[in-house]
Amino acid sequence: MADKIKITLAFGCVVAGIWGYYYFSETALVLRVLMVLGGLVAAGVVGWLSAPGKQFFIFAQESWQEAQRVSWPTRKETIQTTAIVFAFVVVMALFLFAVDSTLAWIVKLLTGRGE
Repeated sequence: MADKIKITLAFGCVVAGIWGYYYFSETALVLRVLMVLGGLVAAGVVGWLSAPGKQFFIFAQESWQEAQRVSWPTRKETIQTTAIVFAFVVVMALFLFAVDSTLAWIVKLLTGRGE
């Protein structure tokens, strides 16, 4: 129950920041943007204090650690793979052009519109 209240309060902080941005439309833009950012920061702090917020923080840390373990391809491997993809695209385009042209020619012959 307390976590639901915290999440609702975090949502309220975001709404309050956005409301302040529009309510104080005569105020300098920098201050209005700071109101929104303040609402977002307050929502983040309140959300982090809830159980789902803590679970999300742990998940984000584990995701970052997993991303660091990924083996990224070298520049040479990336260029080679890109070249292979481009070559395949060109070959497929030529093949599909040939099939389309052949089928169009056959249809013209069958319908009597061929030359």
